[in-house]
Amino acid sequence: MSLKSIVGEKILNEVIKSVKVPGEWKALVLDPLSTRVVSSCCKMRDIVMEGITIVEDLTKGRQSLPLEAIYFVSPTDSSVQAIIDDFKDSNNPRYTGAHIFFTEVCPEILFEKFAKASCSFGRRVKTLKEINIAYMPVEMQVFSLDNKLALAHLYSPSQATMKEKRPICIDQIAEQLATLCASLGEYPSIRYRSASQLSLDIAQALLNRLNAYKADDPSMGEGQPKQQSQMIILDRGFDLVSPLLHELTYQAMAYDLLDIQNDVYKYEVQSGGEYIPKEALLDENDDLWVALRHKHIANVLKEINSMIKEFSELKRISGPGTKEATTIKDLSLLLKKMPQYQKELIKYSLHLNLAEECLHVYNKNQIEKLCAVEQDLATGVDKDGEKISKDHMRAIVPVLLDQSITENNKLRIILLYAIMKQGISEESMNKLMEHAKISHEGKKTIYNISNLDVPIVQDSGKKKPLPSRKERSEETYQLSRYVPYLKDIMEDVVESKLDSKLFPYLMTREGGALLPGVASTARSARMYGNWHKDKSQADTKSLPRLFVFIVGGASLSEVRVGYEVGQANKSWEILVGGTEILTPETFLERASTLV
Repeated sequence: MSLKSIVGEKILNEVIKSVKVPGEWKALVLDPLSTRVVSSCCKMRDIVMEGITIVEDLTKGRQSLPLEAIYFVSPTDSSVQAIIDDFKDSNNPRYTGAHIFFTEVCPEILFEKFAKASCSFGRRVKTLKEINIAYMPVEMQVFSLDNKLALAHLYSPSQATMKEKRPICIDQIAEQLATLCASLGEYPSIRYRSASQLSLDIAQALLNRLNAYKADDPSMGEGQPKQQSQMIILDRGFDLVSPLLHELTYQAMAYDLLDIQNDVYKYEVQSGGEYIPKEALLDENDDLWVALRHKHIANVLKEINSMIKEFSELKRISGPGTKEATTIKDLSLLLKKMPQYQKELIKYSLHLNLAEECLHVYNKNQIEKLCAVEQDLATGVDKDGEKISKDHMRAIVPVLLDQSITENNKLRIILLYAIMKQGISEESMNKLMEHAKISHEGKKTIYNISNLDVPIVQDSGKKKPLPSRKERSEETYQLSRYVPYLKDIMEDVVESKLDSKLFPYLMTREGGALLPGVASTARSARMYGNWHKDKSQADTKSLPRLFVFIVGGASLSEVRVGYEVGQANKSWEILVGGTEILTPETFLERASTLV
């Protein structure tokens, strides 16, 4: 079962259905995080079928209703205060009763805040529970903590940020990851990147949280497959190439080159002499998107055209344009011939439009030229597999001088060059930025990247050894030769070959017991009190799980290789996630905030 399905069932069963009374309607009140979780995993019709008549935003003004409310919110001071405020007028409360479900463990201080509220409020509270869903299930095997400030709070060189915000951010990440594990009934072995103190800090905080959850629910992680499960904590500095490269697979290319916000693709369809605006949600309810999203753009167009042709033949539609429908106009003709198949043909039209727009931007912005340089920098070999011994500057400078290439694309080239060289001199960096006419903001972004513990500007000093990479013999496109380092790591895990010096265990398991490792003290399970904790677990697959978590965000190319390794190794279920899911643009935007 996919992660989104598991979470969706958990919300329906443990939140909505658990307080359902036949014949009664209720309001569902959400905060920003839970709104995104519910929208991602539940269909509105399923929520309505379980007696929800209205969904409201906790952070906005609401009118009083003669209904009980189900609050599904994060346990924050502002959320708790907003709930209390809903019932401060005992003569005119916003709802007739409250069923409160927190997305994660609620701190004692907030429970005390509830206890100090008025007696009338206490009488209105019918339910108070913690549901372990403080994360975003983005796709069937992908999760996000939806934390857009993580990079700034964890990697900022500011002493004030390191002292005040970094510890809070680490604790929040650990709690969210613990809810991910607990919601799946997992108590995994924990590994981290030895070169990263941040990875270790988060791994230790996570172990503390997991031990507390385990004390409250001893069944977590029981069963032979689950005893093999692992969680690997990686910091973004383990591979800065992946979030910078232009990826030419369908999903990553679309999100990089087009303005797709919240998975919504906006486009126009010509009808007669007019252009009609359309919107489409790119999610797993679209089986064509699922089938195509990880394929190279060259194959995507071929497959869409082949699907249209097969569909036409299957439905026995003949006439001009039906067997070789390769344009939006051809599809419009098909729609007129087959109005009864409108749903299928609109889907083909959507993806033909999306793929063609990707290629249009690809050609317009000279992405092919950029990809050629990027792949040589990332792999260290040319398209023929020959090691590049000459200076890369000969290929880089023309790109930097080209005024038609955007500043962010030039930043990506400069950063890839500096990463490949394991740092370049201040003088060389200034020359590159001068050639490219990089703005003050762009210069700041380049220098900020070094805070991810990767040498960017380095006049002298010992170079850090680059990780040894697997040699791969499979055929690939010349402009898609680089394989994310994460794929090597995941393959080594499932083959029991991952170097324990580079990726040591913080905690390992054997027969369900802890093996000696780094000492850790679990917090008392008292604060998780059984009286407000629902212990039921979702029914899950009997396979060990490999969780990969990237601090600072996971790129879409890393998401893709997670699926690839999972498909090649059917004995493991692989889940890839990060503090957020990155595009190259968002990565550069986040890096610019490291002050």
